[in-house]
Amino acid sequence: MDMYDICCVGHITHDKIVTPKAEVHMAGGTSFYFSNAIRQMDVRYLLVTALAEEQFASVTALRAKGIEVNALPSAHTVYFENIYPENQDHRTQRVLQKADPFTPEQLTGVEANVFHLGPLLADDMTVEFIKNLSARARVSLDVQGFLREVCGQDVCPIDWDEKKEALQYIDILKANEDEMEVLTGQTGVRKGAAILNEWGVKEVVITLGSMGSVIYADGVFYDIPAYTPSVVADATGCGDTYMAGYLYQRSKGAGYQEAGEFAAAMASLKIQSSGPFTGTAEDVLAFRETSERKMYVNS
Repeated sequence: MDMYDICCVGHITHDKIVTPKAEVHMAGGTSFYFSNAIRQMDVRYLLVTALAEEQFASVTALRAKGIEVNALPSAHTVYFENIYPENQDHRTQRVLQKADPFTPEQLTGVEANVFHLGPLLADDMTVEFIKNLSARARVSLDVQGFLREVCGQDVCPIDWDEKKEALQYIDILKANEDEMEVLTGQTGVRKGAAILNEWGVKEVVITLGSMGSVIYADGVFYDIPAYTPSVVADATGCGDTYMAGYLYQRSKGAGYQEAGEFAAAMASLKIQSSGPFTGTAEDVLAFRETSERKMYVNS
């Protein structure tokens, strides 16, 4: 049985992305952006996804790039519409279709050091699913999907009712500042991160868009700068790219500051072009050395 360094679990989506400059249709979702970003890194990686048969071309394209994919059948593929204003830190979303949820049985026999979970909607994964994986490996979670449900076709922000039960089983949590506030009721990044840690998360990663990020682990706050891109083309998938860089570095034994800075540089490099990250670790290191840093200061 193969043992993977990192296994990402999440739906590939059909995305319609509308910006002031263009409208494009493409594959998307945490699993898509994370897989593309990590594919040229030195890790044993597996994607577990689920989508409708008519969208399997997305899987074929990922496999053609050398990404190992376990594709599960689903009645539908998740169909997202993302509309970005000029300031790409904020977007409007609609959901035109939903996919089947993941079950523990679907991951029987998959062995990994870290499972990175990328739910897109609140009912993609249950607490039981998270608990099952946590008994087998470290679990990383991008929380965004648990904080949104579909009302008609609109994406409605919600709190995660089962958060205190579920977060006991999460080793690494990634949230942006808005998601952190919904979860904890705190606007202060350090207070919010400390609460998430109290609820059981060992490594709390709070991303602040163009203002950098903060990592809280082992009782220490790590302030991670933002690296200034030469142009802001498309912010879609930047958080997923950040986590690909972060988990890659952590899997190689990097400390929190080093992993965070690599991740931040990787996300900024991605924002310079539409679509997923296509670079190498060497590209990220070179960009980090030559880019201007912006540091966020928060009490």
